[in-house]
Amino acid sequence: MRYFIRFHGVRHPASMGGAEVRAFLEHLAVERRVAAATQNQALNALVFLYRHVLDQPLGDIGEFSRAKRPRRLPVVLSHEDVMRVLSQLSGPMHPTATLMYGSGLRLI
Repeated sequence: MRYFIRFHGVRHPASMGGAEVRAFLEHLAVERRVAAATQNQALNALVFLYRHVLDQPLGDIGEFSRAKRPRRLPVVLSHEDVMRVLSQLSGPMHPTATLMYGSGLRLI
């Protein structure tokens, strides 16, 4: 709330509405480049403030730029990926890696 109020020149939230909330959320995503979770938390906090503390409707905030979620890489290879890796091994590495994969040692 402190950042929201300071962003709008120390105005009371009751005197602001959806347009100011949209401008603040846009600022978080575009200029400050916060994480998507941070922008969502700010939005939820502002909705809570207007709905439960100020008892006034926030109104329509419209469209605003959403912070981008980072692309997540898989933590564990799929079975097909493991089979492709194992097929590329040769010599003593192939049976060793196959035994490790089959016995569950890959978890350690």
